[in-house]
Amino acid sequence: MAEPTAGVVASQKAEMPQSEGEKKPELVRVPLGELPIAVQEMRDAILAGVVRGDFDELRTAIEWNELRPDFGLDANSDPIAYWKANMAGDGIEILSILGEILQGPPAKLPIGPDLENNAVYVWPYMSEKPPAQFTPGEKVELYRMVGPEQASAIIKSGKWTWYRLAIGADGTWHTFAQHD
Repeated sequence: MAEPTAGVVASQKAEMPQSEGEKKPELVRVPLGELPIAVQEMRDAILAGVVRGDFDELRTAIEWNELRPDFGLDANSDPIAYWKANMAGDGIEILSILGEILQGPPAKLPIGPDLENNAVYVWPYMSEKPPAQFTPGEKVELYRMVGPEQASAIIKSGKWTWYRLAIGADGTWHTFAQHD
């Protein structure tokens, strides 16, 4: 797999820099059945660990990359050990979060200079949309995904503050981290 650009993906959003008069790219919501094969394979590998509650399966997906995905932790930290020590249910909470956000469709973002392989797929798609623009149906989805306390915080802050996962068109898992 190609070398990930985790720093670029983690920091760039749909609000990409634009010159004066240039239109912001439209947020594209991709049905799960239309994902590139490499993206679908990585999503499936992550979900294999989730549905089995098996961190070894999840570790396999993490290790598919040449470089470890950005988990918002110190580069030398073992994310699974961290989650087991700091998340509810000896880490099972993080598997639940992964499973929940990967159930819906991602946003497709045109990030990177490679015209043939510049797409990055971001879950949940609504993490790329200003909360003030959420439809009533998207608000229901938000409340189901993150619970009422976190949903209210996202809407009040006007920005996405929950977990976000990104996979490149080549199947590289770039990031999975909570955004503040």
